[in-house]
Amino acid sequence: MTAPFILVTDCDLPGTVIEDTLRGAGLRADRAASGSPDDIAVLGAEAEGLVVQWARIDGDLMDRMPNLRLISRVGIGYDMIDVDAATARGIAVANTPSYCIEEVAAHTVAMIMTQARGLPAYDRAVRAGTWKAVDARPLAVRPSTTTVSVLGFGRIGSLVARGLRGLGFRVLVADPYAPADAVREAGCEPVGIPDAIARADILTLHVPLTDATRHLIDAAALATMKPGAVIVNTCRGPLIDEDALAASLRDAHLGGAALDVFAGEPLAADSPLRDLDQVLLTPHAAWYSPEALADLPVHAAQNIIRSFAGESVPIVNPSFAAAR
Repeated sequence: MTAPFILVTDCDLPGTVIEDTLRGAGLRADRAASGSPDDIAVLGAEAEGLVVQWARIDGDLMDRMPNLRLISRVGIGYDMIDVDAATARGIAVANTPSYCIEEVAAHTVAMIMTQARGLPAYDRAVRAGTWKAVDARPLAVRPSTTTVSVLGFGRIGSLVARGLRGLGFRVLVADPYAPADAVREAGCEPVGIPDAIARADILTLHVPLTDATRHLIDAAALATMKPGAVIVNTCRGPLIDEDALAASLRDAHLGGAALDVFAGEPLAADSPLRDLDQVLLTPHAAWYSPEALADLPVHAAQNIIRSFAGESVPIVNPSFAAAR
């Protein structure tokens, strides 16, 4: 019997760890010449599994791969895959949700604390020869009198919420899928999304990017936020309307933002976010540590290996089986 063929559509991580891991498990594996639909389809006609990083996988492309039964994402988010189209075709979609939980949570808390204590402004002032403790911008808070709203109480959001509670912050959690008792057991207050946004001194986002959450933070939502509030996003860039965010910051309604992810990446050279001193920017780096870099491609390959062996993997569309 011929071993199943797995196609790696694209991957910007160093080396060939994905292919090596798949081949080590007895599967056939190769990489597409590029992430374009035509290049994927050249080898994809016989593929039973795909490993995807950034390539767009839509229903038309799936139809060119009639043997496909599992798509494994190299990463946590999966908005580059048309999950509804996959579900309708009986194709499972898996992600790699556990490879960087600690890193993203730590990066998020670091961003929150950097803004909450005004560290960028202090740093610039000292370098410019100013020595004045009372000039922190946008904030210099006491945790016990500061409310942080966490949107999303999954693996990362729950770790962020617990960490912030440990530092003494008041923490609100908005997640319609999280049991209220679990939120309360973490020392946090369960609330609805509009309430969380309106009451936040600091708002941090930890929800998946879907049609329903795209531009969740738009001009209308920003207008409900407290004057001087701060937004932190280490999740998905399109959750925020960046033009509306920049306008709110320029108008001094919001006090600041800390952003690791953006609607387009790399962040455009002419993005107004680059020119705002109260915005802290990092290059989609929250996931990174040497350990996470080593784990990520292996986890993506193991989704294929384990699933084909009949084992459980983190499927994001469990209803796919109904279409088979």
